[in-house]
Amino acid sequence: MAQTIISVKNLTKKYGDFEAVKGISFDVFEGEIFGLLGPNGAGKSTTLEIIETLREKTSGEVIVDGINLDKSPNQIKKIIGVQLQTSGYYPGLKLTELIELFGGLYNEPVKPLELLDMVNLRDKAKAKFKELSGGQKQRFSIATTLINHPKIIFLDEPTTGLDPQARRNLWELVIDIRKKGTTVIITTHYMDEAEVLCDRVAIIDSGKIIAMDSPDKLIDKLVATGFERPKEVKQANLEDVFINLTGHGLREEN
Repeated sequence: MAQTIISVKNLTKKYGDFEAVKGISFDVFEGEIFGLLGPNGAGKSTTLEIIETLREKTSGEVIVDGINLDKSPNQIKKIIGVQLQTSGYYPGLKLTELIELFGGLYNEPVKPLELLDMVNLRDKAKAKFKELSGGQKQRFSIATTLINHPKIIFLDEPTTGLDPQARRNLWELVIDIRKKGTTVIITTHYMDEAEVLCDRVAIIDSGKIIAMDSPDKLIDKLVATGFERPKEVKQANLEDVFINLTGHGLREEN
């Protein structure tokens, strides 16, 4: 039986009279990739920011790896990695300089080239952040979440705006991180991405969790209701055609 590494109970967040998160409860198991899915404004980002200690909750309980958020938020910060958006980096610094900077902030010894190897960016070690392509920036962003050897990393829509090769390369990176024992919490608007990556997903809408299970089981439950797609399901999709014709290899922008 998998150990629970994040426990959220009756979590609420209010902004005046508006209730963004309405008493949600869920567990995340150690070593899984857990997806939090929902339309814009559903409350998923607010929920994650509370767990990440970046936003205060109104009520409820959050336990991360046995640590109570109310009692020891700084202890939680030490064991998690949070993906920054690209605006969070000094654009004129080289990648190795940025990693050393983050290592200093975490008070952690770092080996920049080893981290860059993990995300297939060693050849860009001397490049400035502003010179990277979109896919390279996202992979570097994930590398920075690993500096403090976290037990849990949070990835917020990590493949938005990427081309198909870069997107699938990033999927492989996330799966590899999980294989090394790290728990991954991910938000995405791409349902195919959630289906490939996530062991379980919680679907949140209007501040409430409306479904939670593995992607396969959620699909089976829908089919059991008599649901049928209006169009014949093919054995491949257009993205598969694109990847097959242009190759699986990751390409970098010139």
